[in-house]
Amino acid sequence: MSKIKSFLMNHGASFQDEFLMCFESQNTEMQASHVDTMTALTHKGILQIDGEDAINFIQGQLTNDIKQLNGVNSQYTGYCNPKGRLIALFLAFSHQNHIHLVLPLRQVDSILKRLKMFVMRSKVNILDQSEHIQCIGITGLNAPEKLKRLFKQVPSHEHELITLDTGTILRLPGDLPRYLIFTNNQQFESIWELLSTDFNKTGHSVWDYLEIQAGIPEVVIETQEAFVPQMINLDVLNAINFKKGCYTGQEIVARTHYLGTVKRRMFLANIRSENQPKPGDLLTDIDGETSVGLLVRSAPTPDGGFDVLAELRLDVLSQDKNNALWKNVPLNFKELPYLLS
Repeated sequence: MSKIKSFLMNHGASFQDEFLMCFESQNTEMQASHVDTMTALTHKGILQIDGEDAINFIQGQLTNDIKQLNGVNSQYTGYCNPKGRLIALFLAFSHQNHIHLVLPLRQVDSILKRLKMFVMRSKVNILDQSEHIQCIGITGLNAPEKLKRLFKQVPSHEHELITLDTGTILRLPGDLPRYLIFTNNQQFESIWELLSTDFNKTGHSVWDYLEIQAGIPEVVIETQEAFVPQMINLDVLNAINFKKGCYTGQEIVARTHYLGTVKRRMFLANIRSENQPKPGDLLTDIDGETSVGLLVRSAPTPDGGFDVLAELRLDVLSQDKNNALWKNVPLNFKELPYLLS
């Protein structure tokens, strides 16, 4: 057991594999999801890329323009196969001459191996830093002011990044203020203790719920190679740069954009069920047999059921939104926090 996991368990955390499940009960924490919360994102991993050829190498792999990362910003970016299908979705930022890629911990090994396959003779180092860099998620309307009591500076704009002596703070997109704090193992415990005096401790489900409210997708093992980036709104989230040079899968992604052939999009909905929908679950037409899309991610809600991000065929929704079902349960659609083009 890692030292960080042991520390959190001593503070009341319960775990299921790498997932921090809750401190009290999941239901109690969900009811308090509208207030200022914090969680240790132990289910996230971090890859570090550096070396003389690192920028040019990773620029040729990802959908966004890595050269725009300057140490004070971040971006979402996709990693596609040659057919333009997403293998991974990263939150990327530059820090002290390294590129960091944040992704689900369960994908770290396979993505690390795949990236290394293409290094060839380039002067590039790719390391798994998941055990050495810890990540804390912070949310809440009062979060900016509370963080200012603890840190010299706090980012005020979406995707703004500030590096301090004790760690790095990143502000995420969305109407509700949300932050990621990255720090080393030595600093983690003291930062956690300070934060816990002002924020309610929660498990990963609260964080997932708030990510879904912000319309942020996730690519996991079950949905690898299922989506072209536009299908899960990566163009709307500025995770694709259409002016950069070539990258793996670029031809398919660009063709979809310039020919205006986006036929599937990701939507926010609620599913009233006692069983949680899973990423990769099929969504069907009203006949229960015809596939109309895939479940991207889900989380329990304070009001019951599960909020989901669902990738769906636009032609089906244009006919009747009631046509979309998950295991014969209808999707009740909600508004995304951004407009789809």
